[in-house]
Amino acid sequence: MTVQVPTRIQMRNRRRILDAALEVFAQRGFDGATLDRIAQAAGLSKPNVLYYFDSKAAIHRALLTDLLEAWIAPLRALDPDGDPQREILGYVRRKLEMSREFPRESRLFANEILHGAPHVQGFIRGELKRLVDDRAAVIGGWVRAGRIARVDPVHLIISIWALTQHYADFEAQIRMIRGEDADPLDGAAEHLEMHFTRLLAP
Repeated sequence: MTVQVPTRIQMRNRRRILDAALEVFAQRGFDGATLDRIAQAAGLSKPNVLYYFDSKAAIHRALLTDLLEAWIAPLRALDPDGDPQREILGYVRRKLEMSREFPRESRLFANEILHGAPHVQGFIRGELKRLVDDRAAVIGGWVRAGRIARVDPVHLIISIWALTQHYADFEAQIRMIRGEDADPLDGAAEHLEMHFTRLLAP
């Protein structure tokens, strides 16, 4: 069977659709997004969008598939043989960098979770839970060895998510408080590093 390789134009249009859809889904959630809005944002006709994706759900699924592996990669990279504080602080920094680099992706994921995770329940209950359980066991080993303070490993991971992804998901609120022209993440890395260094100190 011959596999048809997408042309450069097809690849470019597919990317345009996904980029436009990311903006629409991040702003409006799955229910508020429409194919018409996605087509308008992409600068393409609705039939053209349907040539590449047969439904809104297919576009949403493609975005989430691309996002999920990137989202868990920093946690997967936590090295059991590394220095515990350095590994955990490195994870905090990378999650904060992702909030700066991928704010729309973060809001897409947040919207999905706020609606009960209808499209990613299998991923969360399966691959993500297995990874969290594995890394929590690593952190628990560091605790038992006295290499870091007595912390609950799962709550530590959840706290890192909360304190880093907030800067993407609630960027509008932070700008209102700090000033529209202020960098929402200015000083955040230093603050979080100080916070987690004190929390983890044996």
